[in-house]
Amino acid sequence: MTSAANSPNKSGAEPIIEVSHVTKSFVSPDGSPLAVLDDISLDLREGEIVALLGRSGSGKSTLLRCIAGLIAPTSGIVRYRGQTLNGANPGVAMVFQSFALLPWLTVRQNVELGLEALGVPPADRRSRAERAIDTIGLDGFELAYPRELSGGMRQRVGFARALVVEPEALLMDEPFSALDVLTAQNLRAELLRLWQEKDFPTKAMLIVTHNIEEAVLLADRIFVLGANPGRIRTEIDCHLPHPRARHDESFQGLVDHIYTLMTGPDTRPPAHIWTAAPAPEGTPIDTPLPQATVGGMSGLLEILIAHGGRDDLPQLAHTLTFEVDDLLPLVDAAQLLGLAEVQDADIQVAEDGRKFVAANIVESKMIFAERARERAPLVRAICQSLLTTKDGTLSEEFFLDLLRRGFSEEEAREQMRIAIDWGRFGELFDFDANTGQLKLERRDEELAS
Repeated sequence: MTSAANSPNKSGAEPIIEVSHVTKSFVSPDGSPLAVLDDISLDLREGEIVALLGRSGSGKSTLLRCIAGLIAPTSGIVRYRGQTLNGANPGVAMVFQSFALLPWLTVRQNVELGLEALGVPPADRRSRAERAIDTIGLDGFELAYPRELSGGMRQRVGFARALVVEPEALLMDEPFSALDVLTAQNLRAELLRLWQEKDFPTKAMLIVTHNIEEAVLLADRIFVLGANPGRIRTEIDCHLPHPRARHDESFQGLVDHIYTLMTGPDTRPPAHIWTAAPAPEGTPIDTPLPQATVGGMSGLLEILIAHGGRDDLPQLAHTLTFEVDDLLPLVDAAQLLGLAEVQDADIQVAEDGRKFVAANIVESKMIFAERARERAPLVRAICQSLLTTKDGTLSEEFFLDLLRRGFSEEEAREQMRIAIDWGRFGELFDFDANTGQLKLERRDEELAS
């Protein structure tokens, strides 16, 4: 394992892409800077697949767009073959999560788009597009429209459109996350098969993912990113031979190791845009609420209790036919509220978690309310703020304005949605969607104590 800033070039050749101390900020609605990437340095070399692995808020997609030259970094440099980018990267093509196909064009016409932009003559465009369509396994569907295709077939069109321009580097932004599990698995295996063929037109691949097992299945190197703002926590060399088996001991050991890295504390202080020190118990900015419902947390705890109260997370995910990453928000939420404890890749139900599951609905609401008010910073902030007003009400916009200092607009609204969901379940406060007003429930003495 090596640090990203000092990672050696094992091939001895000049990297295809170099990212040097890249930082990226956007302007929030109130005019203040919102840091998304912080001092990112990495490279992409011939003959390798690299994964950018991180959770929500780690800036993975933003970094990929900086590498593609679609957006410029606030500071730092991106180089292609030693030349600093000042626009679109000429040596890359992208595959998107959302397929991004034009619905009024046929499969062949969609694949030809990049060639048309490059000024390739029509006859040559057609023959190259048909070869790419055949390579990616869609021969016979050249004249079909996207609406006639399944999700997996549409993503194959996305791959064909990217590969037809024969890019030196293929950039992929969560390309399998919109697909069902079996389709995603088949398409990953097909991509690896193509990668191993001698006439594959691309020399390197860079994939953005939040899926730990996907990164271990595909990548030769994995960069694990921290969040808010995105920064490289570590770089991992993955020397497992292909094809990689999910149930192999070495594979599972690496998955467990990465899981521990992603769920453990990030010792480097976040580069927030303000200077005030956070409260010892955490703030709504530095301790965001996980994307988990109360019902989801309760279900996870019930399953763990049925398994004896403790389980290995990768094994639990396999038993439930989910990816480990699918369970992470529920695990994070249960851990945040003190309902479960996590050590390495094991999760254990805490005593309060057992009480929460065993209680009747009234008692479970009381337990949850106490835990959320004490341990979930945004819920606590809403409760305390409502207590300071004469009528126990405040506009949602008050909290959104504060959250926008550390989150994008979409993320700020998602944080409020989760907090309202938790607050309503615990009967701590209610929300009127018509007026946008949060209102304290009648528990003033309890909340103030």
